Amino acid sequence: MADNGITSFGAYVPRLRLERTAIAAVHRWMAPSLKGLAKGERAFASWDEDAITMAVEAARDALGGSDRGAIEALTLASTTFPYADLQNSAIAIGALGLDGRTRASDVGGSQRAGLGGLVQALRTGPRDALYIASDRPRAKPASVSEMGFGAGAAAFRLGSENMIARIVGAANVTTQFIDHFRASDHDHDYFWEERWVRDEGHAKLLPEVVRTALDEAGVGIADVTTLVMASPLRGSAVAVAKRLGFTGTLAADFGETIGYAGTAQPLLMLAGALEEAKPGDRILVLAFGTGAEALLLEVTDAIEPYRKTRGHSLAGRIADRIVTGDYLRMASFYGEIDLDWGMRAEKGGKAALTTLYREAGQLAALVAGKCRACGTVQFPQLPYCVNSACQAKAAFEQISLVDEPAKVLTFTADHLSYYPAPPAYVGFAQFEIGARLLMEIVDVGARGLEVGTPLRLVYRIKEPDKARGFNRYFWKATPVASEG
Repeated sequence: MADNGITSFGAYVPRLRLERTAIAAVHRWMAPSLKGLAKGERAFASWDEDAITMAVEAARDALGGSDRGAIEALTLASTTFPYADLQNSAIAIGALGLDGRTRASDVGGSQRAGLGGLVQALRTGPRDALYIASDRPRAKPASVSEMGFGAGAAAFRLGSENMIARIVGAANVTTQFIDHFRASDHDHDYFWEERWVRDEGHAKLLPEVVRTALDEAGVGIADVTTLVMASPLRGSAVAVAKRLGFTGTLAADFGETIGYAGTAQPLLMLAGALEEAKPGDRILVLAFGTGAEALLLEVTDAIEPYRKTRGHSLAGRIADRIVTGDYLRMASFYGEIDLDWGMRAEKGGKAALTTLYREAGQLAALVAGKCRACGTVQFPQLPYCVNSACQAKAAFEQISLVDEPAKVLTFTADHLSYYPAPPAYVGFAQFEIGARLLMEIVDVGARGLEVGTPLRLVYRIKEPDKARGFNRYFWKATPVASEG
């Protein structure tokens, strides 16, 4: 089977950003040295975001308005999957409205799983596939990792036609060189000494896979335009580049704006590099974890026309942010503190799995019905048209509201009911195609809302069942642009 290439790409970064000075200030009584790492800000996931929701948003960016009917497989890579025994990628397939015959695969277990899975999909995957890496790594409070970690996702559509970048070389080495680990029943990673990782791991294993990948492509390091080197250790990319004799461009690592996003990091950096690439450029992507991985891509002439059609950019995702100095907000969202929310928070959240299955056709991809008799759009779809002047028996055209423009019709900010990120904004979203839906509105920011504020929809956790460990997912509304 011939190799695939990348035909489109997308990325997602949570809007919420925490100033690193706020993290250092909280811990200065026992870890004053963190002040030296307090430059910039880091992205963190809201209480209703996880590896699945971020993956869906990145995939929406990659797919745009293209036809999804031919996609044969979806692979999702992460080390922070919400489920250990439930196909995480299957939930993403439903949310994206893909065919039920689309093959679902989860990849994890290593920081290089994101890149390694991409290489495998390019080499042995089906002719049309969607590959996503998404992570929200959790760090122990007052650790260096807490300062450096972030969150995000990157997605790539793969195929053999209209490739914007094609694979020309790849290599990997697998070994029990353990730079860090996290047991399945632990919340935080345990890291080994940095110098050992740099000198014995990065400096020796990465050059080995690079040589193999370059040999396959029949080129030398001088023929590489851009080096993508993902690592939570500062300065690693510079050291590896020097050891390789690389004198080209080091890809932006977004350390001061996003932070290190685990398995998604090399692919986020690759997305950023592709946004700047020119036809003929060669991009070398490296990842490390229980071994090393290298992927060499060559950018094609198709990159220029493709870039003109992209609706979003990674730079735009980074700029669209809500900055906070509330360290405890992040600590609460990541489960590092258990706040007393009062009795209102004691309500149960058990999901009816039978209902989720029976209504999946409407709920997963927010599919509304357009009455064929009068044109009224309604959600949920009932056995009859809700237009009192029509009330025809159900004969609906199926329309997903996910990408339909909308605006705020009415809203309220509830400070009394339990909500993990108070206040809870709820209001009617008026869609341009005529639908009107009562929705939760998230990531509002300090400016608040106004009637007429443009909205877009995002895939989020609707309600977590903490007692049983199950999340109900659904679509929420968010302002089209936030303030910095």
